[in-house]
Amino acid sequence: MHEKLFTPGPTEVRSELLKELSTAQIHHRTEKFSEIYDDIQGNLKKLLFTENPVFLFSSSSTGAMEAAVTNGVKKRCLNFVNGAFSDRWHQITKKNGVACDKVEIPWDQAVKPELVEEKLKTGRYDAITVVLNETSTGLMNPVKEIGEVVKKFDDVLFLVDAVSGMAGTEIRVDDWGIDMCLAGVQKAFALPAGLTVASVSDDLLKRAEEVESKSYYFNLPLLYKYHQRSQTRTTPAIPQIFALQKQLDDIVNLEGIENRFARHQEMAEYVQNWALEYFDIYAEEGYWSNTVTCIENNRGIDVNNLINSLVEKYNIRIANGYGDLKNKAFRIGHMGDLSLADIKGLLATIESILEL
Repeated sequence: MHEKLFTPGPTEVRSELLKELSTAQIHHRTEKFSEIYDDIQGNLKKLLFTENPVFLFSSSSTGAMEAAVTNGVKKRCLNFVNGAFSDRWHQITKKNGVACDKVEIPWDQAVKPELVEEKLKTGRYDAITVVLNETSTGLMNPVKEIGEVVKKFDDVLFLVDAVSGMAGTEIRVDDWGIDMCLAGVQKAFALPAGLTVASVSDDLLKRAEEVESKSYYFNLPLLYKYHQRSQTRTTPAIPQIFALQKQLDDIVNLEGIENRFARHQEMAEYVQNWALEYFDIYAEEGYWSNTVTCIENNRGIDVNNLINSLVEKYNIRIANGYGDLKNKAFRIGHMGDLSLADIKGLLATIESILEL
């Protein structure tokens, strides 16, 4: 019996989607593949409220994060850091030799639009990176409001890591002015890991033509050339693409996009109310995530013991705190295809283990 995952990624995958992985292989330079690619494009554009192309990367999200900064920065990038994964984006930028600075704020606080405007007014930067939903802290940054600020600066690209938010919370790429919006499918998409999707704006593609190329595999103009043929540039993760096509069809045509967002909101509120009753929530109030809650361990419980008890007795897994928050917090993923009933069952089980 497998462990049911309530972790912030990877997440629980439905058996119907797992079956898609065993679909007979097709060649990626055929009309059949292009038909699947176009079908995926149409539904991804609906999900992200965008007319931009959405590239498929056969890599983890880290690859798309690298593509964003190596293709999108001509002058200097500003990385806003308030968690482990926004800090990773700064490290990616720096390691690739891209001129950059970081603004670091406490991990329990959101990146505020006023701070973004203050920094961009200096005129030093032509791109910024922001994480929509920090998986490490359960904090959701106000990307919509930040986007309104970025629109005031014509030469600044807005690069967004939506890894643990996409397909679980509303993201209006075009309205919010996002130039790259990326996410791995192993989180709120509730698919096996190995594929990342990323919307790419015209402005980013133009910038990519201007910057000195620092990448072959993650070269956006070359990726776009093949996208226009309804193909990927290199051999893609075809099994995951079959599963993505099926899941997107279910999201758009079976559950409904707005219904999916509402279900995630309902699960989030239930977990958050429970956390406030028995513990506390790590992230700043007003910026709590719709997909993962980081619960502050203010009762001093043995987090590892709780995790081990859930696994050994119930085949259920949650996650410890990330990095410096290990044992000081624990995280519950309420994303993907989980239901409110699943969440209620998990929390009741935790209550029984801890005798709350």
